[in-house]
Amino acid sequence: MLLLRNSSKGRIFLLVNSSNKIINTHQPSSTDPITTAVCSYSTIQRSSEIYNLNAKDIALCFKQWFKSHNTLLFDRIFNILKTHNDTDADAGIAADTALSNLNLRLSESFVLDVLKYGHRNGFDVLSCLKFFDWAGRQPGFQHTRSTFYAVFKILSKARLMSVMLDFLEKFMYPRWRVHRIRYYNTLVVGYAVAGKPYVALHMFGKMRFQGLDLDEFSYHVFLNALVEQGCFDAVEAIFKQISLRGFESDITHLIMFKSKCKREKFDEAESYLERLVSQGKAVDGRALGSIVEAYCKRGMFENAGRLMEKFRDMGVVSLEYAYGVWLGGLARAEKLDGAFEFLKSKKMMEGFVPDVFKYNLLVSRLLRENRLVEVFDLLTEMREDQIFPDKVTMNNALCFFCKAGLVDVARELYNSRSEFGLSPNGMAYNYLVNTLCSDGSTEEAFRVLKHSFQRGFFPGNRTFSLLADALCRERRIDKMKELVAIALQQNFMPSVSTYDKFIKALCRVNMLEDGYMIHEELMRMNKVTSKSAYLCLIHGFSKSNKPEIVARLLIHMQQMGHRPTRTLFREVICCLCDMKDSEKQFMQLLEMQLSLLETDCQIYNFFIYGAGHAKRPDLARQVYEIMQRNGIEPNLSTNIFMLQSYLKSERISNAFNFFDEFRDRRRLPRKLYNTMIVGLCKVKRVDFALEFIREMRNSGCFPSNQCYEETIKLLCKTKRFDVVINLINDLEKEDFQFTSFIGNVLLFHSLKSHDLYDAWIRLRDTSNETSKYSLLGQLIGIFSGYVEVDQDIGNLDEVIEQCFPLDMYTYNILLMLLSKGGMDRAYELYNRMCRKGFEPNKWTLHVLIQGLQQCGRTAESRRLLEKLVWKQDMLVQMDACPNNEFWDRDGKWVGVFE
Repeated sequence: MLLLRNSSKGRIFLLVNSSNKIINTHQPSSTDPITTAVCSYSTIQRSSEIYNLNAKDIALCFKQWFKSHNTLLFDRIFNILKTHNDTDADAGIAADTALSNLNLRLSESFVLDVLKYGHRNGFDVLSCLKFFDWAGRQPGFQHTRSTFYAVFKILSKARLMSVMLDFLEKFMYPRWRVHRIRYYNTLVVGYAVAGKPYVALHMFGKMRFQGLDLDEFSYHVFLNALVEQGCFDAVEAIFKQISLRGFESDITHLIMFKSKCKREKFDEAESYLERLVSQGKAVDGRALGSIVEAYCKRGMFENAGRLMEKFRDMGVVSLEYAYGVWLGGLARAEKLDGAFEFLKSKKMMEGFVPDVFKYNLLVSRLLRENRLVEVFDLLTEMREDQIFPDKVTMNNALCFFCKAGLVDVARELYNSRSEFGLSPNGMAYNYLVNTLCSDGSTEEAFRVLKHSFQRGFFPGNRTFSLLADALCRERRIDKMKELVAIALQQNFMPSVSTYDKFIKALCRVNMLEDGYMIHEELMRMNKVTSKSAYLCLIHGFSKSNKPEIVARLLIHMQQMGHRPTRTLFREVICCLCDMKDSEKQFMQLLEMQLSLLETDCQIYNFFIYGAGHAKRPDLARQVYEIMQRNGIEPNLSTNIFMLQSYLKSERISNAFNFFDEFRDRRRLPRKLYNTMIVGLCKVKRVDFALEFIREMRNSGCFPSNQCYEETIKLLCKTKRFDVVINLINDLEKEDFQFTSFIGNVLLFHSLKSHDLYDAWIRLRDTSNETSKYSLLGQLIGIFSGYVEVDQDIGNLDEVIEQCFPLDMYTYNILLMLLSKGGMDRAYELYNRMCRKGFEPNKWTLHVLIQGLQQCGRTAESRRLLEKLVWKQDMLVQMDACPNNEFWDRDGKWVGVFE
């Protein structure tokens, strides 16, 4: 998003990229330090000293502007009132003393300014009332109708009608009765503004009965309040009274005009306004603004624009107020482009400069839309036009710097807030916390959030969760506990997702009991702990050997609607099987599961599977028999899990007997054969596995790829290479497609010794080989060191790809081969591998570093380590890892290259 801004003082060229960071695209022609500072900000490196100075320069420019509003005295007054906000007598005396020590020169205008400042800058109404009460008790000062009206307006806008009525009742005390006219004036105006028009009318009638009357000011306040309350019959009556007494003025016309707008009599309102102009009467620009505002609220922007153009051509009514209303209406309706263009055109052609409130409104809406260039543009214009900023302006600027990524400037302004009276609002606190978290300044974000709680601002759930997530991620458990405690003290309830993150963080640092307490608290509040948090708790207590809690959590998890996986059942059952009375606990858990869920085959399968992994085939068999007694027929998965339970416990005879039961009844499923072969290989019974392979093939079934993978891996590991070659000869007849796993195992063991290649030469008829098998033999010879390569050895990956698909393990083995003859070819292969989209893992790193060390390039190996080890998935304790070891698909070592 690109924006050019022209002004009398210079021209700014700014660009905002996708991450909302302001970057410099052109050197500004303006000599304004703030423009120069912000435009050149992103070109400074974070680690440099210039960067820090530049951030301070930007903050200094804004601080100087903020100080220009000169309200530090008002801030001191309200800080005193907020500090001594208790209702007891001592606090009241302390506040009176502190205010008296300021030596204030009280006057009507000063009191009005203080009340106006307190209301507009978000100070609580009680503080305004306390100042009003204190001022009224000072010698030499008496409240006027204007100060009373100001308090009534504050109470009315805060919708504290009960407080206002109490105030009016207290006003009846003798100390306020300076004279009867002022007394009744105040009551009539007060009740009218308080939303009690009929009480005000009653007071007005009582006053007139006693021969008293309202003054001009009170009549107009009364009339305006009746209009605001919609008492239009009374409006006409009071208007007549004003006309009879000669009080009619442009203020009267404005109120009556507003009355017509309130009743949506827009044609009459326009005619009324035109009639006043034709009669030569003074027309307040606010009257035109009233109808423009009414049109804008109803979305009738064309009517409002037409009316403004009409009176602009007449040249008899000031349009500044109407322009401000129109600008605000466009901003509220999210017509930001129109508002921005209107402001630029009217400012250039007619010199229109909106007040600070309209600027603030437009800036706030632009901030919401992330239109940061326009925001900076407007803030700069405000500063150039010497518009005094208020609290909203300062908060908008703070939010702007946060959203623009200028975190150092935002931090500097926040830390210096007492210098110019910045009181961050809730939005500013949210942005500041979010920005500091994104910048990695979690500790500082925590302090800011604590301060926001102390100021009475509560962050949104997203902001709270973001900070909680950062604290949990960085394992700052003490801070996280403090954060939750502060939130609960302020009656702020963190979201369930925040508690879930806290539970998982506690589990990561092995504070399982604390995590479990939070989980129980959530259950008491009828909140559902997430499935991932349940898993963390179960994993943690399982490792800590707390089977009772593990089983309880599994039940809770299902009661809360989460469905456990087979793997989770396996972990829980393995934990239970480590207990002394494991059989009893196992059966109790099974009974609870059967009562909790619908009885089907799957739950029995989970228990048989878990008992098999715990090497308790006796328990698995009991479940199998219970299942049959309950009339549920075991399915294929049940039989596979039962067979695996025997094989994992190396009860080979039981496995054979179980297998024979199916052999006698019907044709054996292929998956059951595959399970038997793989299971026998896992327990190193390769001869039995070979027999079952032959039996399976004789029955017309072809074993799965995993059967051959596990068999060949075990044969190579036990150096039975002759059997491997014979098996390959058999596979050749079936035109078997080598998998990456089998190819990697053959190449890996070729790299370790010459025995595999010797067996290949001895048992293969090399004169009549197909091209694929011939290539495989040549590759085994190359890796064994027997076959010389005419072509560039660095292109071996392309040759291997003709035999079997390449994967990361293949490249790691190739890197091991190439690093023997120097690292240049290894680097070429590494780069080609990365270009093809293969992600290096920690073993790739280990191979490269060891190869460099073997070549004597120690410094280079250290630089490589520093460059790559920062990735979390490659982070490894190199001293603790066996040299050149590789993992297989089950997480076990393939072998060791020495």
